[in-house]
Formats: sequence, structure tokens, C-alpha cells
Amino acid sequence: MPLYYGFYGVDMGYYLIALIALVIGGLAQAYIRSTYRKWSQVDAQVSGTGADVARRMLAEGGATGVGITRTPGSLTDHYDPRDNMLHLSDDNYRGASVASVAVACHEAGHAIQAARGFGFYRLRTALVPVVSIAQQGWVIVLVLGIFLNMFGLVKLAIALFAVAVLFQLVTLPVEIDASRRAVAYLSAVGGGLDEKGARSVLTAAALTYVAAALTSIIQLVYLLGRYGGRGDE
Repeated sequence: MPLYYGFYGVDMGYYLIALIALVIGGLAQAYIRSTYRKWSQVDAQVSGTGADVARRMLAEGGATGVGITRTPGSLTDHYDPRDNMLHLSDDNYRGASVASVAVACHEAGHAIQAARGFGFYRLRTALVPVVSIAQQGWVIVLVLGIFLNMFGLVKLAIALFAVAVLFQLVTLPVEIDASRRAVAYLSAVGGGLDEKGARSVLTAAALTYVAAALTSIIQLVYLLGRYGGRGDE
């Protein structure tokens, strides 16, 4: 019996998993944008723009060598260890809302993780080269394996996807810790409103990572259940 059936060699169960992933991901994105929009209209009690507050947090966290620059787009903020820079979207770079300082401090939290050698951050960084290959190639390998009825390729695709899932799981404590650092800092230097808003915004952001990890786990379980017990047929 061939490994494949259904539209283009993929059974309908896989399309159902993809649909679930789209729905969960869409809901998570809608929630973070709604929460961010709400707190972007509330002025932070801590003084300064997002860039100003992040710079002070970096100094207190022992990451004084980290630079801060603007990046195009909305909610495109990130810390890049390759250039040792916080890349803040324009609204968060120059904005002084609770949402702006929360996001900026979250990214500062990542820079402090790197400076202090946070274990999960180091592991995540070490996985990046392998994950880049796995994420780009596993679908192609899977489709080829199913279409050609070559179970060895299917197993390789599942292994590659498992690496990508591992990366997402490692990402969760990295993101949670960065948010914890941001909330703790704003609680210490700002007011109760800053802490409350930062916790709300960053919890919503964390849910996007949880949603991505959850859907990937479901997908991996499906692949293992669908093909994991098979040999070459």
C-alpha cells in the first residue's frame, strides 16, 4: 500500500491540522494586537521613550555595549546578537506608552540574557543554524518521500521537523524569561500601571509562541502517528 493518498499525496487529516494551526495562530495574533493597541494608548509612568527606558535597563543589566536602532514595520522588534543591537519598531522606539516601554524592555531582556549567558538563550542560539535548514527543508523532503513512496525520506522529514519543534520549545523559556526581566524592571522603576500593562502585553505576546509550539506539537504527533510505525512498503 503506498504511503500517500488524498490531494497531491497528502491525506485530509494533514489539511485539518493546517487549518487548526491557522485558526490558533490567527487568534493569538489578533489577541496580541488588540492588547498592544489598548496599552499603546496609555502613557507609561516611567519617564522616557521605549528606547530611553530600554537603554537604562541595559545599563543596569550589564549590557552597556548593546546599541539601539529603529526597524521598519509594526511589532517587528527584536534583538539581533549578530550586530548586538536592539531593533525597535518606530512606534516603540520613540513612543512613551506602556506598550512601547514593555516591548522595548522585553527586547532588552534578550540582550541581557546574551550578556549573562542565560542557558536557554545559549541553547537556542546554538540551534539556529540547524533549525534554519530544518525549517526550510522538511516540507520538501516530506512531499518527495510521500510522492515517491520512499519511507526513508519521510522519516528524515519527520526528524527535521522534530528539530524545529524542539527549537520552538526552547524558545518558550527564553521569551518568558525576557518578559519576566522586563516586568520586574518596570515594576522597580515605574508604577503599578506600568507593571500591569507590561504583564498584559507580554503575556499576550508569549501566547503567540505557545500557540505556535502547540500547533507544531500536534502536527508532529500526527506525523508520527501517520508514518511513525511504517517501514518501506
